[in-house]
Amino acid sequence: MNYRRIIFLFGLIVLFSVGASAQDFKYIGASKCKMCHNKPDKGAQFAKWEASPHAKSMDALKGDEKTNATCLKCHSTAGSVDKGLLAGIKVEEGVSCESCHGPGSMYKTAAIMKNKQMALSKGMIDPTEETCKACHLGEKPAGHVAAKKAWNFAEFAKEIAHDDPTTN
Repeated sequence: MNYRRIIFLFGLIVLFSVGASAQDFKYIGASKCKMCHNKPDKGAQFAKWEASPHAKSMDALKGDEKTNATCLKCHSTAGSVDKGLLAGIKVEEGVSCESCHGPGSMYKTAAIMKNKQMALSKGMIDPTEETCKACHLGEKPAGHVAAKKAWNFAEFAKEIAHDDPTTN
């Protein structure tokens, strides 16, 4: 009787540990987001990102800066995360959707995205001012170009604001 319980408990431990390790959220890239987030009637979030300085952030880097980890941590989503978490995203993409909203591999489906709590449990991030400050006010390498404007989260948040595609 006790032997069966021990085997059962061991099985549960293995099951939960495998499930926990399978929760590595991966970065899939903006092209995967585009499939659902580019509909004009739902806010065309991809088009808004594509026209933004975030999408063009790699263009600001020259020469060796394009491979410099210090530069990439803020200029590229793919260049700022563990390489084992990359699943489709490219360094050249710049600061993509997933820099702000988290790696999308587990929340990318429409069924999950329609339920914000479920999406949050699957790795989606609801960005805050702190999310932005990491790069916009974080430590910059020597020689970094000064910002054109003083940091003002409320003002900048309006510039990148986009509709929630799950709304009617």
